[in-house]
Amino acid sequence: MKFKFLHNNINVLDLERSLEFYRTALDLQEIRRKETEDFTLVFLGDGQSTHQLELTWLRGRQDPYNLGDNEIHLAFEAQDFDAAYELHKKMGCICYENPKMGIYFIQDPDGYWIEIIPPKR
Repeated sequence: MKFKFLHNNINVLDLERSLEFYRTALDLQEIRRKETEDFTLVFLGDGQSTHQLELTWLRGRQDPYNLGDNEIHLAFEAQDFDAAYELHKKMGCICYENPKMGIYFIQDPDGYWIEIIPPKR
């Protein structure tokens, strides 16, 4: 039996704010959207891989999500790591740096961490 990895989901409090963050910080674009009276799903893609990020916005939710110890994260390879670092520094979203490993993390508006990795050499 084979399985194909399709997407990861995160829940967001302010859909427009999250969409703007993911467009600006990671150049993710909306692929498709599903709206119901209770929630909206927006699938984002990078235009390179088939993997997608699904943002779920629950209508009426106002309490922040409990992210626990926030040990779960997404990871992105930045083709121009230095330019990405400067963009994220300017945006003020870098939340952790690990110079020994040559990586850093950014944080989205809901507190999710995203690892930024340079291209493999």
